[in-house]
Amino acid sequence: MKFGIDRLLADPDLRKPLEGKRVALLAHPASVTAGLTHSLDALVAAGVNVSAMFGPQHGVRGDLQDNMMESPDFTDATYNIPVFSLYGEVRRPCGQSMGTFDTILIDLQDVGCRIYTFVTTLLYVLQAAAEHGKSVWVLDRPNPAGRPVEGLTLLPGWESFVGAGPMPMRHGMTLGELGHWFVDHFKLDLDYRVITMEGWAPDTAPGFGWPPERVWINPSPNAANVNMARAYAGTVMLEGTNLSEGRGTTRPLELFGAPDVDAKAVIAEMRRIAPHWLNGCTLRDIWFQPTFHKHAGQLCNGVFIHAEGAAYDHEAFQPWRLQALGFKAIRALYPDYDLWRDFPYEYEFDKLAIDVINAGPGLRSWVDDAAAEPGDLNAATAPDEIAWADVRRPHLLY
Repeated sequence: MKFGIDRLLADPDLRKPLEGKRVALLAHPASVTAGLTHSLDALVAAGVNVSAMFGPQHGVRGDLQDNMMESPDFTDATYNIPVFSLYGEVRRPCGQSMGTFDTILIDLQDVGCRIYTFVTTLLYVLQAAAEHGKSVWVLDRPNPAGRPVEGLTLLPGWESFVGAGPMPMRHGMTLGELGHWFVDHFKLDLDYRVITMEGWAPDTAPGFGWPPERVWINPSPNAANVNMARAYAGTVMLEGTNLSEGRGTTRPLELFGAPDVDAKAVIAEMRRIAPHWLNGCTLRDIWFQPTFHKHAGQLCNGVFIHAEGAAYDHEAFQPWRLQALGFKAIRALYPDYDLWRDFPYEYEFDKLAIDVINAGPGLRSWVDDAAAEPGDLNAATAPDEIAWADVRRPHLLY
């Protein structure tokens, strides 16, 4: 199959509208061709007049580990072009940077989750382009989590850098498709184009969204593989808790645990409460010691989520419910456990991080209510999931 960047490079007719234009590129380390050449180098070699670069969270180089670590602007030493950070002094492109190009190409590998900030950066670029009369092209890439939809929809008033608009946690769209929805939903007036992929098969084994013949490159430092991308719509919620999500280990955002939990007991309690929410994956109790971040240097007992191998069932796997169930099991086993981490999350200072992540208090309320059953969370969530499937349908390109 071909990603958007590969089609653009292979077809001079697709590139023709860029002739005589100043072209910016929004990219990160995973912005590479099928041959693993970085898109910047490949575009320059193809004769595209790249006049500026932009970088999302974690930077163009992908060197900054944690959230709320800002990247500076700098000048690219190879091509002597400005590189503007969209996770530094500003989150939205400003007038100075918008004056450096006519068309911006967005070539970002996403992981298919509302909270992954590249989604919000896409919206902010679209809004700035509409304001300044610029063109936006998305060079589309696969959603490695595939088409399934899951999670509560963002509530009005809960918009943030990890919540760009009223979509569920697991949206099941590519960035190119999301751009179409943003343009429609926010009534944006601009020249928006998608260089589509060729041959993407999101419902086909074994990749179910990620073509197994393509090399995986971390789009952010802790997005190490496809298993992480599949689990992320659930495990990202760990960032709002005092449980470790595995930062400081070699498998971040594929596991959860702490020094003061019994992982085998947690798995057994999860199975007791809602065994059907464990379908599609395999849970394994583990020991780990983070070298940094939460519980650094402490021996932790935890649960590893394997959304891979022969036991993986793409349609059955529900990472958001699975992680919610993990919280529910810990709350049942340890009623007074200090579960919710109280700290500023993505510059939101007046809301609990777990609520910012879920774009509302619904998930936390369900976990903390001892009388709440799995059916209660399903009843709250299923209408959102059904509605989103209808909303997104006109914008699907594959």
